[in-house]
Amino acid sequence: MKELWELFKVFAQIGVLTFGGGYAMLPMIQEEIVDKRGWATDEEILDYYAIGQSTPGIISVNTATFIGYKRKGILGAIVATLGIVFPSIVIITVIAIFFDQFEHYQIVQHAFAGIRVAVAALILNAIISMWQKAIKDYLGIIIFLLSFSVVAFLDISPIWVVIISFLVGVIIKGKKVDSK
Repeated sequence: MKELWELFKVFAQIGVLTFGGGYAMLPMIQEEIVDKRGWATDEEILDYYAIGQSTPGIISVNTATFIGYKRKGILGAIVATLGIVFPSIVIITVIAIFFDQFEHYQIVQHAFAGIRVAVAALILNAIISMWQKAIKDYLGIIIFLLSFSVVAFLDISPIWVVIISFLVGVIIKGKKVDSK
């Protein structure tokens, strides 16, 4: 029971202290789960991010679910997921009640402008951190550049990019393992 409460508490703290959606939460998940608690390794967290991005839903919620499942099975998955979404539900409900009354104030508009900049910085930090851990060779650089180009400049669904990247990785890395 203590570990379930710890799962809820850790993910609720991440949820309450992070603005900007799933990607903005990734650096905090990395710090709390890998660096502070050792609940997952760098490689595992990158795998969770990859799977979390490839499955329906918000990447941070999916990642919390995977970590909760790893720690305490299905009940852990439920508790971690509730932990990460609970603060958002409360905050969004409160904001929705009062937003119409305050949105026209200049200070509120400035605050949101500042939050947007901070969120962009958090996302950039997550990208740099993931780049350093995920791109290990020329194949990774090539897959990254092709994936980025296809998603940024062509009208191709990111789902196809993930599936094709998965297959390329399996085929090429599989051949390297087989040849050893």
